[in-house]
Amino acid sequence: MAAQTVLNYLPRKSVVHELTGTTKLAFFLLFTFAGMITYDTWVLLGLMLVSFAAFKMSNIKIKEVSFILIFMVVFLLLNNFFIFLFNPDQGTEIYGTRHVLFHLFWRYDVTAEQLFYMLNISMKYFVALPVAILFIAATNPSEFAASLHSIGVSYKIGYSVSIALRYIPDIQRDFHNISQAQQARGVELGKKEKLISRLKNSVNILLPLILSSLQRIDIIANAMSLRCFGKDPKKRTWYTKRPFGRNDYVALGIGVALLVASIVITFWDGNRYYNPFV
Repeated sequence: MAAQTVLNYLPRKSVVHELTGTTKLAFFLLFTFAGMITYDTWVLLGLMLVSFAAFKMSNIKIKEVSFILIFMVVFLLLNNFFIFLFNPDQGTEIYGTRHVLFHLFWRYDVTAEQLFYMLNISMKYFVALPVAILFIAATNPSEFAASLHSIGVSYKIGYSVSIALRYIPDIQRDFHNISQAQQARGVELGKKEKLISRLKNSVNILLPLILSSLQRIDIIANAMSLRCFGKDPKKRTWYTKRPFGRNDYVALGIGVALLVASIVITFWDGNRYYNPFV
């Protein structure tokens, strides 16, 4: 059984995949900024629906990115836990009221304001993550490098990012193959083994993985050097770069409109926070 890939390009026939890399990069930046600047619950809800709709249009299945989703949920829960741990009255300070739902211990009261504040924090994750996954999973690495170069990033940096993205599935495949080979030799890595033993046995995977990675890096570096990569400091053409189409302009227009709407709705009363407690 093939190992599940993480943050890998997933080719599909969809409107999202047909957009140019520059369009997807620009929309990602506009959309992310629109979600970052606001704590208005209604704005976040609207952005979240747009984010889910874009993910649906991409024809990428949830199970294909389940690892990232699970990691995000775990990180989100930890983030909310530490927010409450270090400042359980953050919501009270923001919204100016205090409605205690129940008392835990010491200074820790669970208030409606704190829960509402953490709800907005959680919504920000669900706004940004689907679009971030789409940007990586629906963009060919070479086209991604071309999009970075088109907005002024050095083509050396763009090409380095492209190689890194291409290298992720290779590392995953090597890790899976080495893991299977070690288990065939009797190195237990399954759930039946104790956690400490599994961590120790993982060293038998990491060492050959690092060595194989270094070997691949050396091969790629020599190949690029033989092709005189980086000799021209300014010019480079891109095989995968595509001209803008109608859908690209529509997507950019939607991104700009969402950003403007987020700014206007958020700051029209001079407050970033929607307050249902007044």
